[in-house]
Amino acid sequence: MLLGCIGDDFTGSSDLANTLAKEGLNVVQYTGIPDGPASDDVEAGVISLKSRSIDPAQAVRLSLQALRWLQAQGCVQFFFKYCSTFDSTKEGNIGPVAEALAKALGAEKVIVCPAFPGTNRSVYQGHLFVNDVLLNKSGMENHPITPMTDPDIRRWLTHQTALDVGHVAADIVLRGRDAILTALDNEAEAGKRLIVVDALRDADLREIGAAADGLPLVTGASGVALGLPANFHRKGLANQSPTPWTGQRGSCVILSGSCSIATRGQLEKHQRDHPGYEISVTEVMSGALVPEAVVDWAMKADSLPVIYSSADPGAVKQIQKKFGREKSAEALERFFSDTARLLVSAGVERLIVAGGETSGAVVEGLAVEQFEIGPEIDPGVPALRAGSDLVVALKSGNFGTVDFFEKAAKLLAGQS
Repeated sequence: MLLGCIGDDFTGSSDLANTLAKEGLNVVQYTGIPDGPASDDVEAGVISLKSRSIDPAQAVRLSLQALRWLQAQGCVQFFFKYCSTFDSTKEGNIGPVAEALAKALGAEKVIVCPAFPGTNRSVYQGHLFVNDVLLNKSGMENHPITPMTDPDIRRWLTHQTALDVGHVAADIVLRGRDAILTALDNEAEAGKRLIVVDALRDADLREIGAAADGLPLVTGASGVALGLPANFHRKGLANQSPTPWTGQRGSCVILSGSCSIATRGQLEKHQRDHPGYEISVTEVMSGALVPEAVVDWAMKADSLPVIYSSADPGAVKQIQKKFGREKSAEALERFFSDTARLLVSAGVERLIVAGGETSGAVVEGLAVEQFEIGPEIDPGVPALRAGSDLVVALKSGNFGTVDFFEKAAKLLAGQS
């Protein structure tokens, strides 16, 4: 194994695996830290952790355990993957995990780059933009778990870590690899260990990737990984062919726990032509609604049924106020986990899941150990094979076009 990756959630990890596979590496996504060694033909291993919003100390502990396993596989470079909207609180978990990994690897200059132009995320003057607005005006300020109220990634990181934070500006990045290398060295000499790097285009990310050749640790969204495989190909280290993809023709159900603007738009469009079942958190908390009931509904429904709990920010805040943020989130995750398990037991062969926390709960409920990476559905979202009779799509809340659900169902079935 050449490149060892640690993702802080399941959707982001599949996003990264998709990027690396498209760039010519043989990739396997692991759900949690494997018990045994990786197959000899794996060139990039992506360990999916559910560590984005847990206690920072626990996130650090899990990430270091993942690092040790990847080191044992012989990896020569490591990548810490987080969301392109830098989902975190002032306490963490991005800063604490990046700091711990940097110290464990002796990394003196660590790239921090959440840019992903393919989904309209860019970093300019250290600030994160979504489309043409700053992060804190994009709707992420209303995120129920990790509200992003400051678009300045440098400033946000200083709340989370004791390491000094540096910056490589866009005018330097636009000059290419050598200029980026010099700037990284200058920032490191000035004692800046975590270095935010601007990026506006995929071309910028490829130059940053070229500059990262030989660095022990790189951190960011999947976009900055675009340029990493080329370093291994150039040295003749990577030469495996990707696993061929075959779809699954069985029944398909959609599960959505995301409250993002993009997902709510996708749900609205989907339900014009397909049946939907909205989950009441109040009924879940009281026990009035159980997974068996919605599974029975889904198995009798026509077309592409969707089971969802994707309220607007105001409704989410009322729910959190009534039941508590952690209790309501845990109850919903458990509900979706049990629902997914029952659906697969009932014969469902295609699952489409929207939302990072929901995806993590579903994967854990199904006890999937690893994924084969299939073709891309939309930027950042690949088709995944979870077993001989099950294929899935795990979509980050903000990703995907408005017709994502229908598109994903077709591709999972092997249709173009």
